Amino acid sequence: MSTQPMTVQIIDQIKPMIFDLATRYRKTLRGCRYVDIRVQVDEGQSAAAENGGSKHSTRDYGFAVGIRALSGNGMVAPGYFGQSLGIADIDRLAQVVKGGLRHAHHRALANAERKSATREAFSPLGDTLISTTLAPIEIHQDIVPARFEVDPLSVPLDEIVAMTTEISKSTLALDPHVKYTFISAFTLLSRELLCSSEGANIDQCFALTQGTCFIVTDGKSGTQELYDYMGHQRGWEVLTKGVQEEFIQFPDFRTFCMNLTGDAVSLCNARPLKATDREMVVVTDPHYNTLTVHEIVGHPAELDRALKMEASYAGRSWLFRDLQEHQMGKPIASPLVSAFSDPSLPGYGHYKYDHEGTSGRKVMHIDHGIFTGFMNSRQTAAILGIPPNGSYTATDASMVPLIRMSNTVFSPGERDPHEIIREIPHGYYLVGHRTPSIAESRENFRISAMKVYEIKHGQIGELFCNGGIMADTKDYLMKVDAVGNDFRLYPIPNCGKGQPMQTKRLGNGGPTMRSRAILTGA
Repeated sequence: MSTQPMTVQIIDQIKPMIFDLATRYRKTLRGCRYVDIRVQVDEGQSAAAENGGSKHSTRDYGFAVGIRALSGNGMVAPGYFGQSLGIADIDRLAQVVKGGLRHAHHRALANAERKSATREAFSPLGDTLISTTLAPIEIHQDIVPARFEVDPLSVPLDEIVAMTTEISKSTLALDPHVKYTFISAFTLLSRELLCSSEGANIDQCFALTQGTCFIVTDGKSGTQELYDYMGHQRGWEVLTKGVQEEFIQFPDFRTFCMNLTGDAVSLCNARPLKATDREMVVVTDPHYNTLTVHEIVGHPAELDRALKMEASYAGRSWLFRDLQEHQMGKPIASPLVSAFSDPSLPGYGHYKYDHEGTSGRKVMHIDHGIFTGFMNSRQTAAILGIPPNGSYTATDASMVPLIRMSNTVFSPGERDPHEIIREIPHGYYLVGHRTPSIAESRENFRISAMKVYEIKHGQIGELFCNGGIMADTKDYLMKVDAVGNDFRLYPIPNCGKGQPMQTKRLGNGGPTMRSRAILTGA
């Protein structure tokens, strides 16, 4: 058994062996057309505090491998193998990966044989079953280092415990209306290796640091629960100093939590918003639009969802009913609205290559109101005969990758957000996202806000709690008549997709926007 510690540096030791297995050992598997091998090592630490007392703390690692094989004689199909590993597996890793390659290959052969037999037995319906192919990509060999000022692994665990405990204690003492606080923080390094039989050899490392604040207050309007996250692909400095970049701006973690606590206190003493039976003018801030673009543009623009590959457990897409009935090239929003996904932007959604070695690139979903394209994988790109755009990623190497958002955002406009509000005789200003409720195909939505302010004669007025909006997706986007220049990116740390569920960190955002919708509330 290996006695060496598990660190992200293990990748340096195993990289030649993994590349050799992907390129040379694969040739010993008869009928195997392609393989890729992913190895991931996470190393980090975290702490949490509840009501001023330390709740838990840990320093831990993750180690996993995932393998895909495309095999078959005639009909070709995929097979997969994934496994979480431990320190004891390091010395026998070659044996584990060889066994995994054989396992994935045999699954692929069985899959191909079954598909071929079904195709013959159920013609012409069986003609819908086709060989799995991967659209061609440029093959890369690259090393991508993590970016940070303070190495996540250099921070004493006691410092993380002290920070979360002090902030929990301070937020609890801020106001008598505060009844409960939960503060957590983590900082880690994640290193991913991808080797393929085509010759890809990609080594990417990411730093991740996040703080979470959850507050419960009680006042005139009853109990209010408010939570939010701050985070970035950087080191421990994210929480101690905050982030002041062009698109990502957070104060230090203590200030962030105190501000959120103050909001929770104000909300528990604010009047509940009354629902309306007609549309009102609504202005939504960048934080609110972070969840809006995530739910009504991001998820329905995933091509596996559009092609019904996950319809049984995650829904379909209002953007693509079938090859004849779809929104490609059609207006789905106001000409003022554009939206895209771009892994080159900073934040949680940043990466250089996805998990099959495709270079990540900007994908326009809505171009001045016209729907223009989906995020895809090599397999789904081959189905439609379009270029892959690097959107195929997994939460963990042991999981099968899925088409996922990177940084999916509404594009900035040219208007001053203050002017957008000043033009309104009567309306509502929604600040911060809270909870979504989305139709199965995402064609309509209901999203609550952290705070809702009434707008009267161009001025922000009374604060309301427990409010949000609901609308038909296309109708809402078509009615956007102003887009601000205050573009911001925010982290989404808990995007769920797949079966078994994969909870992924990604980025969303946008500017201030103005449209019309029905208000929800009391």
